[in-house]
Amino acid sequence: MSYTIADLQYLMSRLRDPETGCPWDLKQTFSSVVPHTLEEVYELVDAIEQGDSEQIRQELGDVLFQVIFYSQLATEAADFSFADVVNDIVEKLLRRHPHVFPDGQLTSVRNADAPADAAINARWEEIKQQEREQKSQLSAMDDVPQALPALTRAAKLQKRASQEGFDWTELRDVVAALRAEIDELDAAIALADPADIADEMGDVLFSAINVARHLKLDAEAVTRGACRKFERRYRFVEQRCRETGHIAVKGQENSQLELFWQEAKATGL
Repeated sequence: MSYTIADLQYLMSRLRDPETGCPWDLKQTFSSVVPHTLEEVYELVDAIEQGDSEQIRQELGDVLFQVIFYSQLATEAADFSFADVVNDIVEKLLRRHPHVFPDGQLTSVRNADAPADAAINARWEEIKQQEREQKSQLSAMDDVPQALPALTRAAKLQKRASQEGFDWTELRDVVAALRAEIDELDAAIALADPADIADEMGDVLFSAINVARHLKLDAEAVTRGACRKFERRYRFVEQRCRETGHIAVKGQENSQLELFWQEAKATGL
């Protein structure tokens, strides 16, 4: 038997049934479900980065269930339904893809010649700007979600500013700005002012993200890659400590740990 979206919606309604539903599901609200949504999305990202197609399939189901859960909560509150969610996203994608649906209808078809990527991107941003204006959002920063991971949000803020002409034009200037922020951090450390140090550290990170953006790198993705690399090398150091008769890294001489670390790098980890 193969289940459908309708079956999933029915299952969700059963979980939320006041008399025969699941006690945990009945306690949930929009806010309480959010941490689970974030966790499911990150598990999906991890599966994608691992290239595990079976796990991707499973995690996509978990993410879809989050959408169904929120829609059920909204239906119970008479705010909106899952059908409304589907309708809205279809309308938005039709509106944002005039190069595919020239008349804004699912059945409309453009000519065979596709526009250049630059033209598509420019039109995309123009449409999004029109949408912001319709929502009375006066600033380019207005609809960048506060809840985004900090690295992602920083890159989005920088991109928005760049689209308005507020940006460096040369990569060397972006790198120089990062070096200047590091100098300012050094000065703050010398003065030993905790608040100033925190402020300057934030500027260093923000500037580093700007360098990544100019290099057309996803700061969130490259940072996750750096985390994985650190983890691999640290596990190697742990193993070398055990091989030399030490149960833990703690207590080892720094010089020895550095040798193990360099050994890990030399192995290509």
